[in-house]
Amino acid sequence: MSLRCDQTPEWPLLQAHFSSVAGQQDLRQSFAEDAQRFAHFSQSAPHVFADLSKNLWSRDVEALLLDMARHAGVEQHRDAMLAGQPINSTEGRAVLHTLLRRPAGLSQPGGQSSVAADLANVHATLTAMLAYAETVRADDGITDVVNIGIGGSDLGPHMAVLALEEFRLPGKRFHFVSNVDGHELHHVMRGLRAENTLFLIASKTFTTAETMTNARSALAWFSDSGGRDVARHFAALTTNVDAAKALGITTTFGFWDWVGGRYSLWSAIGLPIAIAIGSVGFRDLLAGAHAMDEHFRTAPLEQNLPVRLGLLDIWYRNFHGFTSRCIAPYHAALRRLPAYLQQLEMESNGKRVGLDGKTLPYATSPVLWGEPGTNGQHAFFQMLHQGTDVLPLELIAVRQPTHPLQGHHNKLLANALAQAQALMVGKASENGHRHFPGNRPSTFLLLDALTPASLGALIALQEHRVFVSGSLWGINSFDQWGVELGKVLAKDIEARLANGDVAGLDGSTAGLLERLRAHA
Repeated sequence: MSLRCDQTPEWPLLQAHFSSVAGQQDLRQSFAEDAQRFAHFSQSAPHVFADLSKNLWSRDVEALLLDMARHAGVEQHRDAMLAGQPINSTEGRAVLHTLLRRPAGLSQPGGQSSVAADLANVHATLTAMLAYAETVRADDGITDVVNIGIGGSDLGPHMAVLALEEFRLPGKRFHFVSNVDGHELHHVMRGLRAENTLFLIASKTFTTAETMTNARSALAWFSDSGGRDVARHFAALTTNVDAAKALGITTTFGFWDWVGGRYSLWSAIGLPIAIAIGSVGFRDLLAGAHAMDEHFRTAPLEQNLPVRLGLLDIWYRNFHGFTSRCIAPYHAALRRLPAYLQQLEMESNGKRVGLDGKTLPYATSPVLWGEPGTNGQHAFFQMLHQGTDVLPLELIAVRQPTHPLQGHHNKLLANALAQAQALMVGKASENGHRHFPGNRPSTFLLLDALTPASLGALIALQEHRVFVSGSLWGINSFDQWGVELGKVLAKDIEARLANGDVAGLDGSTAGLLERLRAHA
């Protein structure tokens, strides 16, 4: 049986070390005393180079964290996930999103007997989906693709299509509708022509309230605009084929219950990505993710990048007490990456109870937030440099640009390097307004180029990092019960907005409901 992180012998040693030594660490002094600090705390992984040296940890701290991971059974938990064991304990499911990017016929050591059959089904669905994507790409009559989904059915595809815009097929526009707020769908549809639009309805169950509301409105608009061939202009990414057919949608691509929403862009949910970048590009995306999967599976813990990042996250959250992490991608195409990572980490690890359902004695997921590169410098970097809270920063940069604007990229990279340097070294001044305390941590992730393969690797890296911290915290990173209560209450309140019944409501909700009805 695996141990929770606070049950390992290393936990009290880390607490004592933080109190006596690590809590007073000065990064400037750490670099002065260790000429090999950068070499030790930086490494290459598939498509990603990481510099972890500007973080508030030492070799001694990392060694204790690595031993903690071993005693907590992180390696065994990882192997169980990759082998298809039902580690999603609250839902009794396997967690096999890595299977979606595993090459055909590649067995997994210790794999469950059903996994081989699942892999064959994965590739059959992938082949059919990519063939459909190529058909759409070749159809000059389709100029606009509208993806209707929410959560993982929106964030992943939206982020990836934007990130890979340099690889996108010319002549087609991509739109993403997730919010049940009618302003969003109305704004998209008023610029479309029914005969030139393909709608992709992305919902595993085909019952998600926001998605189905938008889907029905899209179908009504299509009919009202003279659309006649629903089968050609609508496709469903769902396991509920019957529900899709009931709406006249006959083109469907399914996936499996072991595909969690925030891990689903590798599945049929990735159809808009495949239409945008083509079947070769989509397979490259999968290949990049699989390369990171293999790194996570085989690299020793000391040089296993997802493990090292996950351990750093534990160190910051539970010993330094840092409550958030800022994501700053220094590439405009990665502008939706912070939003994507918010769901990945906060929905996965935003849990207050352990696997036994009992309240945990320590904090779990930090708050993730951020904006692209130099935009953030003119917004919230003031707080990073001189605010009262220490907020770890994660910078993501790309070495090779794909644009012809000479001089821009060196300025961009110079800003990324300078911000990390400034956070660490600071600047002394007798004028308090101009004093920068420094000693503020950052992580630097560097891609050689932003390609389908490197994006796949970067996303898989973040997935596995979240797994590591969740495993150590002893939580189930693969359910999301916290999303349910508000949805249930919304159904009740929607009916009350129509009939005005406030019986049994708290005073605030009743007062707001009555005010909304009075001003309807």
